[in-house]
Amino acid sequence: MAPSRLVDLLIPPRLRKPPAPPSPIRIEMRDGPREIAVVVRPAARRMILRIDRRTGGATLTLPRGVARFRAEQFVQSQAGWLEARLKALPPRVAFTDGAMVPVRGVMHRIRHVGSGRGATHLETGPEGSVLMVHGTPEAVPGRVLRFLRAEALADLTAASRRHATALGVTIGRISVKDTVSRWGSCSSRGDLAYSWRLILAPPFVLDYLAAHEVAHRLEMNHSARYWRNVRLLVPDFRVAEDWLNRHGPALHHYGP
Repeated sequence: MAPSRLVDLLIPPRLRKPPAPPSPIRIEMRDGPREIAVVVRPAARRMILRIDRRTGGATLTLPRGVARFRAEQFVQSQAGWLEARLKALPPRVAFTDGAMVPVRGVMHRIRHVGSGRGATHLETGPEGSVLMVHGTPEAVPGRVLRFLRAEALADLTAASRRHATALGVTIGRISVKDTVSRWGSCSSRGDLAYSWRLILAPPFVLDYLAAHEVAHRLEMNHSARYWRNVRLLVPDFRVAEDWLNRHGPALHHYGP
């Protein structure tokens, strides 16, 4: 047995230092080199390469015990797939003057109107639907984000309360976050959390997500009975699900 391994066995588990995370794997692609983050998951059964649809970053998940050279070979074998997926991602849209951003499914142009004071708001004028923002140019991204989060919270609160009344259930605190893996969640206490990005989608999509989470107040699962409750609230909920499957990933390319 190697001396280092023997020393590890003599140290109590609670005092052992966690192993250092694996270093990224560097791969040469047509548009230049790219680093692939590497994580080890004991429960993983095979190597999996994923792309974060929000950041465009790639992560390789490995089962425990996979040799480094095998991981590098796997990444290299997936280079074509990786390039195709990255190319298919929509370009990021920063919250800056002139950018086009959807609000409740309608495209709005961000218009910076000077450094004076004024509330961020929506207008419809000669140039179409506009999101008017005051303040310094540097403040525009933050003001747009705060406005969208506030609008999302207002719409989701109203929809959640309406659906809760329809089902005869109580709900707790409602909040908005910037989640990637899910659009909403419902805790055992009835607290509801949603992605603020739902305000970018058409209202019927936001309404469905509110119904989806409120329905968990009766069934903390996705059983047939749960889906019957969802259908009571939103009879054509499959239309909203289809919209999210088709267009949901693109919502993560607006703003930060």
